Amino acid sequence: MASSSTAADAHETSYVKMDKDNDLTLIGKHCQLEYCNQLDFLPFFCQSCKKTFCLDHRTEDAHKCASAGAWAARRRAAQLATPSAGEGKRMREFVSAKPCAADDCKTVVGTSLVPGVHCATCNRDYCLKHRLGEEHDCKNKVPIGARPAQFDVAEQTKSAFAKLRAWGSAKKEKAGRVLPKPKPSSTAARLVATNNLKKTAKGDAKLPPEKRVYVYVEAEAETTTAKNYKGEFFYSKDWVVGRVLDAAARSLQVENVNNQSSDERDKLRVFHVEGGRVLEFNEKVGSVLVSGNTIVLLRGIGPPPDLIEM
Repeated sequence: MASSSTAADAHETSYVKMDKDNDLTLIGKHCQLEYCNQLDFLPFFCQSCKKTFCLDHRTEDAHKCASAGAWAARRRAAQLATPSAGEGKRMREFVSAKPCAADDCKTVVGTSLVPGVHCATCNRDYCLKHRLGEEHDCKNKVPIGARPAQFDVAEQTKSAFAKLRAWGSAKKEKAGRVLPKPKPSSTAARLVATNNLKKTAKGDAKLPPEKRVYVYVEAEAETTTAKNYKGEFFYSKDWVVGRVLDAAARSLQVENVNNQSSDERDKLRVFHVEGGRVLEFNEKVGSVLVSGNTIVLLRGIGPPPDLIEM
């Protein structure tokens, strides 16, 4: 029997040899040309008219094929149905083509004519004109898909403290002009002022007298909603400065966002007038304040100087 037309189309000629090794019926075939009829044990199959011929009449012209060109037409149709190498290349170019990543450049890169140059620093593709880093402003571009750049924590901290120190110093200098003057330092005057303070100071009445520290408390006028931004209060010697700050802010109606903001410009600090310094939040009242001292609530002056210097 003849091979199928699909397999036959793969051959380069219009005729093929009959496969007697795989087809047991092929003991010999007569040439189907009308006046030949020769018995041929190696016959040829015409892929156009589907007939069998001998060696002499195997071509379409030799046996005057009734369907001459049919095999060639099928083969051409099969070739057209299969994408050629060139078409596949054009499709790949179409998929990978993109505009140059440089600003205001309309050149299309990723084609066979303009392959483009990939910048590993900013992870973008550029035309030949903008392939260099200085040509496409590479240093000011954030790399596409890159992880956040690692930084030196110590260097960043040092830089931040330096800026905060300069900013805090300016704020302290400005605040120093409006800070209250220290109370009289003579023993007699200090005793009189303290006794008067004890009569007017407010605080927790349940607090034992021996545990009390009487202080004058003030706040910047622009930071409080109260009409009077000054007051006299007493606090426990066992309290820390941070707790005093919270209590004083409530009493003078000063907004306190220390637990909500990490920005030093929003934080309140306690300035000790007699000591001339900003107090740490964790310092004990009994160790840094004595009755008759004055403390001021200031916003945005930065941490204590000894912390800035670390």
